[in-house]
Amino acid sequence: MPRQERAIRTRRAILEAAGAVFDERGYASTTIAMVMERAAVTKGALYFHFPSKESLAQAVLDEQLPLGAVPPQPCKLQEIIDITFVFGQRLLSNSLLKGSVRLAVDQSAPPGVDHTGPFRQWSDRLTEMLQQAQNQGELLPTVGPRDTSDLVVGAFAGIQIMSRALHGREDLGRRISSLWTHILPAVAVPGLLLGLDSRPDRGARVLASIDAAADASATDAVVELVGVES
Repeated sequence: MPRQERAIRTRRAILEAAGAVFDERGYASTTIAMVMERAAVTKGALYFHFPSKESLAQAVLDEQLPLGAVPPQPCKLQEIIDITFVFGQRLLSNSLLKGSVRLAVDQSAPPGVDHTGPFRQWSDRLTEMLQQAQNQGELLPTVGPRDTSDLVVGAFAGIQIMSRALHGREDLGRRISSLWTHILPAVAVPGLLLGLDSRPDRGARVLASIDAAADASATDAVVELVGVES
């Protein structure tokens, strides 16, 4: 078990280092040596987990969807809004997510790296949630879940790129809020609009609640372990 835990930590360290380097340099200019140095691992340790630069880039891309997870909400539209804000908030500091986003729009990645995956996965995920919202009577009758999902994914990708280019993503929360201000009246039933929270600091507040819940869970686990050992 200690060996397995060490391997998991090493793999995570490599992924986070790779995300940082891919974000800074792009796919073509990133080398395995740069990732090894950033992660402080040997060549053997890196190749044990990732046999090539392509497989490493793909693993970074595959981490994108889990990093956008949020607590479930009774209102599915609010949950979708929360996903965009939490994703944007994590982009301010999470090197792995930054690298994944950079790779998704990096046209220099070779055919062996599927940089289209995150777009398709996010579109499928949001389509499923919008269908749930539709079943719950949250959407206007003219709304098509797939078309709306593609619009949200594409618009979010564009505004985060623009935010990074202009202000290092520091204004991303405001831009996401503006996005929803324009989209929601076209998709949500009027009675729902006033109850939806799309204020610029929504991501920070949701992420703080996620971190608090994780800390509480970790504390409970330690208390339970101590009780078992005593």
